[in-house]
Amino acid sequence: MSAPRITGPDGDEHTAPDLPTSTATGGRPGRFDGLKRFLRHRRSLYVLAVVALLAQMTVAMVTTAVEQTPTIDEPVYVATAEVYLKQHSLRYNPEHPPLGKLIIASGLVFTDARLDPHFVGSQMALGRSLLYESGNDPERIMLYARLPVIVLTLLLGLVVLAFARDLTGPAGGLTALALYAFSPDIIANGSLATLDVPAAGFLLTSVWLLWRARRQPYLCLPLAGVAMGAAVATRMSMLAMVPALMLLGVLSYWYARRTPGLGARERMRSLAYGAAAAVGMAVVAVAVVWATYLVVDPRLRWTQPETVPDIPGMRGRIAAWLPFPEAYRDGMRIQFGFEYEVWQGFLFGRLYEGSLWYYLPAALLVKTPLGMLALWLAGAVAMLTLRRLRPAAPYVLAPAALLLAVSMHGARDLGVRYAIFVPMFAAVAAAGVTLVRRRWVYGVTAALVCFVAVSSLRTYPYYLPYSNEAFGGPSKTRLRLHDSNVDWGQDLGRLADRLRRDHPGERVWLVFKGAGVPAYYGIDAANPLKAPLGEVHGLLVVSDSAAAKADGRLTALLDTSTPIDNVGHSITVYRRR
Repeated sequence: MSAPRITGPDGDEHTAPDLPTSTATGGRPGRFDGLKRFLRHRRSLYVLAVVALLAQMTVAMVTTAVEQTPTIDEPVYVATAEVYLKQHSLRYNPEHPPLGKLIIASGLVFTDARLDPHFVGSQMALGRSLLYESGNDPERIMLYARLPVIVLTLLLGLVVLAFARDLTGPAGGLTALALYAFSPDIIANGSLATLDVPAAGFLLTSVWLLWRARRQPYLCLPLAGVAMGAAVATRMSMLAMVPALMLLGVLSYWYARRTPGLGARERMRSLAYGAAAAVGMAVVAVAVVWATYLVVDPRLRWTQPETVPDIPGMRGRIAAWLPFPEAYRDGMRIQFGFEYEVWQGFLFGRLYEGSLWYYLPAALLVKTPLGMLALWLAGAVAMLTLRRLRPAAPYVLAPAALLLAVSMHGARDLGVRYAIFVPMFAAVAAAGVTLVRRRWVYGVTAALVCFVAVSSLRTYPYYLPYSNEAFGGPSKTRLRLHDSNVDWGQDLGRLADRLRRDHPGERVWLVFKGAGVPAYYGIDAANPLKAPLGEVHGLLVVSDSAAAKADGRLTALLDTSTPIDNVGHSITVYRRR
């Protein structure tokens, strides 16, 4: 029998000494049998803890997926995925590559949804047609569309666990998984049929594989290229990370091939081979992007839509030069066009036009549990100061910081979902605190993780409008943020239940910001913005995002109404006499 493996304080495994298993006198069990039982027991407890963390995350996400009505972006992605399945056409939603919608489509294959083959209209109208006008069950379609994203989000939790364990050992892996599994932002966005969590997760997977390539370059570098291609094939914003990932590929290859006493010529040759390996990664990534388009339409039929803008300057040249399908390059032009538009933002009660460079850090400060913020900071410090962790800083801290810097300069201040990669990478970085050899650190870390868990569980099942205790909790998020941070149209079904239960037969005036159709859920309401102010009496129901961006007329209505109820921390019910 081979000797068992013991995990040492440095997180590495060592072979235990080959002690006898019985005495020479009577066959009684030796002391080492007790050690083996202890190791098996500890391993079982570890697996049980991992299962428990992922199980609570599963319950949270599935509950959210069942209870929430379609958010603003979901019908477009779901309907486009159905077009992929039924018509093999790329004509809808070209501003986003196909992979995320193909993941959504993997759930839709079980629904037998009806799609109008003669539909003509915008992609938003297509989503409304699929869900509400074609005789389908929108609740069933949305659940089956969301389930693949939920499964992927859970699998990405295992990537977080593996990455952190590689860096810090079992305790660090469990700490990172706990922060990931209790993150309200990851739970909220991981339970929706959207693209943010898949794209960020593929990026994290690519970086983890690049770290492992320091020991297994010939296996992990090509796999890192696949994951990098998957990220780019899900969201175009991930293109900004390709040069950084290629540099990490060079670094990993150089580390794997280093030997003591190498001369300058040999080092240069190793770097050249590393650069060639990085180029190979990029080639693999490009192949993945092409493959996703070919899966949708093997003939790559594409007619440029009239909505594609003419993008001047460097951005236009980038879109023209990239070795991707024409549909991808036109989608980039559409995305660049969004950056030239002027969007409205809302931060800490202030409505503004344009974007604020500090919006995403401020929104993360509001929407991240306080204990998690403390562990993120402590983990980053540990990664920069501990000798063992310092080599990992370019892999964990640098990609997240770079992509956050790029995202901070975007034109749209619409939610922390644009920085959903931060909780993933920061969870891995936070594992570094477990390597600080101070007894009190372990107790403080455990207490902070418990604080995170309590804060996350208290917001169940309203994860989308979460904000931490320092900012008043979920009920106060609407005073500081808007859009997908708090109110993305997810509570229309809950509103219908509340009106039937508490306000039957009352006159309802509705200002709703979302993609759902109120009449489908039994809400008989009129638009107060199209009626004289003197005629608006009864219940005035307003989405909190609409209230945050209220103009003069809606402001006048709100100022002369009394709030009496709130639904899901995203819709406020007023009474106007």
